[in-house]
Parts: sequence; structure tokens; C-alpha cells
Amino acid sequence: MDVVGDLLARDRRNRDLALVTPDGRERTYRDLITNAYKAANVLRYLGAREGSTVAVEPAPGFHTTLAFLGAAGLGAPVRFDPAAGIERGDRVVLVDVADEPATEPAPGTSLVVFGGAPERPETTHWEQELWSENPGMPPSSVGPDDPVVRATDGGDSDGSADVSHGALLGAAASVVDERSLEPGERVVLRGDFADPRALAAGVVAPLAAGATAVLAGGEAGDDEPTVAVEGDDGDPRPIALPAVDG
Repeated sequence: MDVVGDLLARDRRNRDLALVTPDGRERTYRDLITNAYKAANVLRYLGAREGSTVAVEPAPGFHTTLAFLGAAGLGAPVRFDPAAGIERGDRVVLVDVADEPATEPAPGTSLVVFGGAPERPETTHWEQELWSENPGMPPSSVGPDDPVVRATDGGDSDGSADVSHGALLGAAASVVDERSLEPGERVVLRGDFADPRALAAGVVAPLAAGATAVLAGGEAGDDEPTVAVEGDDGDPRPIALPAVDG
């Protein structure tokens, strides 16, 4: 795989379990990939293009995962910091509907909410647009050296620099190789998406291996994220967070 969008290849759509969200709901690879295509089309409709930035709520969940995958497929890097996205005028900002009243989009920024219908008529209802969209991925010419995750205001290890498609996939590949991840295994992420090391190990690595990413919850500002493989005996086998260099 050269870019994160390669995770969404049509021939990878199958009935194997791809994602378990904090509410316990399960999605197959067919469900996840098809809905990621729809997410890409929603973001494109809202003005996201190659190189434009999409700011996404970092709390792990179905819709934040779709937004990341859809944006990556478009070639639009994601900033897991909506507040910074507003400040910097990112093209699209996606937040929980509960945060809509406190979120004032900058001129030229499209505000989108998930988890319910928005209060303001100018705010886009993510789920409503998602379910009505075309389930086909728009074309993109993004390459391995292009950014997939934009910098946040965190420290050196957790997002202070942009991360390229190649770097994120390389970090994920190191996890797949080190732990010999296989289809059917479950990789549990406790923490949010703001740390690209956790994103690589807890989401990209299992999806690249055909395994299952289990999002166990966590909010921005929690302690160091953890990633582990569920053992057959029920005991987790911790995964060291990989280095993600640029």
C-alpha cells in the first residue's frame, strides 16, 4: 500500500469484521469501506479537495473513523483538533452535535455535526448527507509524500508535525510485522485519534492486515493511549506505539 486510501480498495470489501465502535456496534469491511466512499463524497461536496484540510473531532467512533478514511481517500489531510481547525480556517470542521453551539466556523469553513440534527440551518447534518451519498470513491492523485494528518498543538511525539501517507503506513506496517497481525485478530485502542502513533497502531495497522480495529473509547486529553491485541485467553498483549516520522 502506498497511501491510506489503498485501505479502501474495492476488492477488500468483504464480510470480515473491520471495526467495533465504543458503543459495541460492529461493521464489516464491506460496511466500512462503502461508507468511507460516501464520507469522501460528502467532504468533496463541502469543498474538501487534495491538500485542503478537514478538522475532525478526535474521539474514536464510527463517524470520526469514516471522516478520516474518506478525507485520506480524497487526499485531504485531517487535523484531529477542531478548535485549531476553526482558528486556521480549515475547509471542513466535523464535531459532535453537542459542540455545535460553542463552535463558530470561520469564513469559508463548512461546519458539520454528527450524532443528531444541527440547530443552525447553515450547519450540515453529517449522517443525513452520508446516507444519501454515492457509494463510490472520487478519483485522487495523492502520493506517499503528501500529508494525511495535519499537526496539532501536541508534543513532538503526538502530532506537532504533519504526517505523510507513507510515514503513517510505514508505522502501521511495523506493527503488522512485529505482531504478525492476521485477519480475525482484534486490536484494541484505548485513547483518541489525536496521537498519530495510536492511529497507526490501533486503526491503520489492523485494517491493513485485514484484522479488526476495536475502539474502546477515550477522550482528548486522556493519558497516553494504549493499543493491545486481544489474546485467545482474554488477556491483552500490549503493542508499543510505533514511531511516526513525518
